[in-house]
Amino acid sequence: MTGSRLQRPLGATLATLVALYAVVSVGCSDPQPTEVEAKRPKKSIFKQRTQDVGEFDAKAGKQLSDSKIRATNPLLAGLEAYGPAAEKVTKLAIQHQLNIYNALHGHYPKDHAEFMSEIIKKQNLQLPKLPYGNTYEYDVANHKLIVVKGKAAK
Repeated sequence: MTGSRLQRPLGATLATLVALYAVVSVGCSDPQPTEVEAKRPKKSIFKQRTQDVGEFDAKAGKQLSDSKIRATNPLLAGLEAYGPAAEKVTKLAIQHQLNIYNALHGHYPKDHAEFMSEIIKKQNLQLPKLPYGNTYEYDVANHKLIVVKGKAAK
């Protein structure tokens, strides 16, 4: 070579520029959701919160969650662990709030209504939504939050 520059065929340079333009132009545009996508409800429970806590009835024969992580697929283990992990953290946080309430008032909430008004609503606690239709319920007799398995989890 006589010059300090490498010679590249004009066709290869043009192809490179066209490819670069295609990548940049596609990557920079904001895709507009179609009308169907805009109306479709979100099915993901991630980042969704709730204040729905039912009253637990021990005689109802509901199946309770043990909050144990059961990873059946190594690729999806993180997703499979979300529900049980959210349950554990939420139960601990609610138990902490109940202990504070007991320390301040000398008793736990006497019923479900007092639990909802003094613990959930007054503190504006936002509980993570649970997968598989699982729900939160307050066990008045034992002063704790439990998770009842939904129909899809049985």
